[in-house]
Amino acid sequence: MTDFVQLHPRDQYNQLLESHVHPPDWVNPSPSGPYHLVVLGAGTAGLVTAAAAAGLGAKVALVERELMGGDCLNVGCVPSKGLISAARVAATVREASSFGVQVPGEVVVDFGGAMERMRRLRASISPADSAARFRDLGVDVFLGPARFEGPGNVDVNGIKLRYKKAVIATGARASAPPIPGLDQVEYLTNETVFSLTELPRRLGVIGAGPIGCELSQAFARFGSEVYLVAASREILPREDATASATVKKAILADGVKLFGGGKDLKLVPEGRAIRMQVATDDEAYDLRVDKLLIAAGRSPNVDGLGLETVGVEFDKRGGVKVNDKLQTTNSRIFAAGDVCSKYKFTHAADFMARTVIRNALFLGRAKVSALTIPWCTYTSPEIARVGICEKEADEQGVEIDTFFQELAQVDRAVLEGDENGFVKVHVKKGTGKILGATIVARNAGDMISEITLAMTGGLGLAKIADTIHPYPTQAEAIRKVGDQYKKSLLTPRIRVILDTVRWFAGMH
Repeated sequence: MTDFVQLHPRDQYNQLLESHVHPPDWVNPSPSGPYHLVVLGAGTAGLVTAAAAAGLGAKVALVERELMGGDCLNVGCVPSKGLISAARVAATVREASSFGVQVPGEVVVDFGGAMERMRRLRASISPADSAARFRDLGVDVFLGPARFEGPGNVDVNGIKLRYKKAVIATGARASAPPIPGLDQVEYLTNETVFSLTELPRRLGVIGAGPIGCELSQAFARFGSEVYLVAASREILPREDATASATVKKAILADGVKLFGGGKDLKLVPEGRAIRMQVATDDEAYDLRVDKLLIAAGRSPNVDGLGLETVGVEFDKRGGVKVNDKLQTTNSRIFAAGDVCSKYKFTHAADFMARTVIRNALFLGRAKVSALTIPWCTYTSPEIARVGICEKEADEQGVEIDTFFQELAQVDRAVLEGDENGFVKVHVKKGTGKILGATIVARNAGDMISEITLAMTGGLGLAKIADTIHPYPTQAEAIRKVGDQYKKSLLTPRIRVILDTVRWFAGMH
């Protein structure tokens, strides 16, 4: 078995996963170029591009240096949600007594069992991203590092691939911030944390973005003592402030110890443990942890690709530079996904790939700026968002009206004990045109799609108000926001007119 660090331990499930996404006995095909498309990277953006192009009859080569499926399958969405789902079950069992369900004894989490379940399910999902599947779709799959070598040529371990067009979809990786002492200690990232088989008694987490918050809460629910260090005073600083505050309250209730506004952070090895020295506005702390997770950002994978040899501009932080059609500074080369986008989400990479197909193969004019991209942070409760928030509207000088519905006033949420959440929708001032929304709820990621569909289809809040929602559901909160908008239309002048109409109709 190849020693991919993210495929530890070397059990039957990781061996099955590897047999799909980087078969040890894989033999690269003989090139049949020139290819219509050579795609570098077999994460979501690369896989969607390759499959769609091959389905349209194009001759396609797909190159992957590590594991097909990319971050999402191997070290991102799939394993993290498998872990988070187990943590949610643990929390639900602990809270069962509040529903009148008595669970005898202390709730004990078998962390090794939870991780094994994750590996088993990840392996069961992996055939969809496998080398064999894409070969059967008509794609020439090459495993190995790729590098551009002059106009129209890519080298893969000495194999020359000629192309008419190329797509860079090499993704991004965890980045290590400049923390004193970080180079002196062993630490985890999203690429290694899912290889754990034993629960750390004490876990330090640096970075209070989505990954840091999701995993901090999950490990606390498993029973770890979690210390979360945030650079700002609050968590999830890019989200709606009310939403971040709601989730902060939830993760603190789960036992996470938050050090907001952390500064002067220093790491010191101490035997098998790590000392985390950090100061906040109130106090200096000297903490000891058994494992350390760095969740402080992502860096695009641009090194070693030979981009300079083909005139593709890039930088180490922002990645490959593209225009609105996802075309690089070389008109024959496109890019999609995390390597070129600020939206580092699987679903964003998927739809960017579809944009690339239209423009690279059909001389289309599809624009990535036309995409309406929602996202979700999978804490409990979840935060889902699409479009602008109040802070961004203010920064952009966009005048908005905001409508807010607490889940505490939604019957289904009350019955399920999910009162701590809300739906907030922003519309263009004086109209029902939706510009953005934030939802905090148990399944906010599912609920946000209704708002996204309305925005994509040009449907305003009035249409949502007129749409019958099943009762009781938490999604009813979205309809209630629509009702609030319609009530706002009843200005004093309109009320006078309605009163006059009722008088003539004999309703006075």
